[in-house]
Amino acid sequence: MHAVDSSAGRDDAELLRAHVAGDRDAFGEIVRRHRDRLWAVALRTLGDPEDAADALQEALISALRGAGSFRGDAAVSSWLHRIVVNACIDRVRRRQARPTVPLAETDPPQRPVDSDTALDVRAALATLPVEQRMALVLVDMQGYSVADAAALLDVAEGTIKSRCARGRARLALLLGYLRNPDGPGGVPLGDGERGGRL
Repeated sequence: MHAVDSSAGRDDAELLRAHVAGDRDAFGEIVRRHRDRLWAVALRTLGDPEDAADALQEALISALRGAGSFRGDAAVSSWLHRIVVNACIDRVRRRQARPTVPLAETDPPQRPVDSDTALDVRAALATLPVEQRMALVLVDMQGYSVADAAALLDVAEGTIKSRCARGRARLALLLGYLRNPDGPGGVPLGDGERGGRL
């Protein structure tokens, strides 16, 4: 006889209420449903898998313990994303409060011609102020609407638009070599790609 998974047919809010009432499996089901997107937010925000894993773990523990304070004025998934965003922001701020001193380099670093664009974008994203990075991750990478991102970050929609615009402008400067194949460190294009738009 197979055990029936009673959590599969329940929505997130029902599962959260069940968790608060003592259902030991309910919170695990919520995490299973949303873990991939929560992980993506943490990883893209922090850029480092270990930091992202730590932030996500802190966030989920916080959500597990604070489930009783969930007011229900937003979706459970939005509530979880907000907790993850806050954990990431806290981790970035702690990192900035204890900056590390890089070792002096004797020669300027050379950019390999075949560099991985995704790594370049991640590195450039990591240089943005945390507020701009969070807005870009939520809107441009995770596909949230400006209104939803504003609700997650508890700011006005205009603030999200401004942060995204500033972040995109900064990324355009940092990653301009990807668009200019003839510039220093540029990525050469094949013959069929010259003259096309990136």
